Amino acid sequence: MKANFLFLGTGGSAGVPVIGCHCSVCKSRSARNHRMRSSGLITVKDKVYLLDVGPDFRQQALKYDIAHLDGVLLTHAHFDHVGGLDDLRVYYYLQKKALPCLLSEGTLEELKLRYHYMVKALKRENPTCTQLDFQLLSSDFGEVSFEGLRVQYLSYYQSGMKITGFRIGNFAYVSDIREYTEQIFPALKGVSILVLSALRHTSSEMHFTIEEAIAFARKVGAEKTYFTHIAHDLDYETTNAQLPSDIRLSYDGLQVPFEVR
Repeated sequence: MKANFLFLGTGGSAGVPVIGCHCSVCKSRSARNHRMRSSGLITVKDKVYLLDVGPDFRQQALKYDIAHLDGVLLTHAHFDHVGGLDDLRVYYYLQKKALPCLLSEGTLEELKLRYHYMVKALKRENPTCTQLDFQLLSSDFGEVSFEGLRVQYLSYYQSGMKITGFRIGNFAYVSDIREYTEQIFPALKGVSILVLSALRHTSSEMHFTIEEAIAFARKVGAEKTYFTHIAHDLDYETTNAQLPSDIRLSYDGLQVPFEVR
């Protein structure tokens, strides 16, 4: 079955341009160097699923006319991936039901601290707040049926925080990866389209460098890899000219077809 992934945002935690920066990328007139915080939209037939909901989500939803959602998948609770969570309340009012949200138990515990009023909303103590139906992943690796979508999930770490990657059919989204076990590669076996975070060329405690991401992509063996979570260090055209032909920087608005089972 045909499916589609839309890159809503491809930037690092500060986005691009970065506030106050006057580097050539931040001052670039190329739309492909303008990056909102990383997020994506999965479309399968008439179903639409949001992958992460960063602080730019309202702008992304208006830009791409996201008038309906069937579910949300969260990788982890860092602000650049959940900062737009409150903006999901509009879908409760539009759709008249709680919006399903798939996440790890650790991510939910973080959200309870940062968005305590949403937990109250679940208990109907404050019906004017965002309504989310949290559905917890039971292990580090596995497979679930989520709102009609077959989702495989895998776990890895970033500076001690557990992150969830998602695989849907021959597509996988692996963002904010820094530490992982070899168990991750069997979970990604057979992936054709890999979305992988790669911050810049210089080293980072939180993210792969471009070179580390290339090495990881080679071990996965995907036919096509798209780097996301990109810092302002990387110019789109210059970097792509240096990358292997099967590996590209993504850009906001890029659409990638894939197959689901």
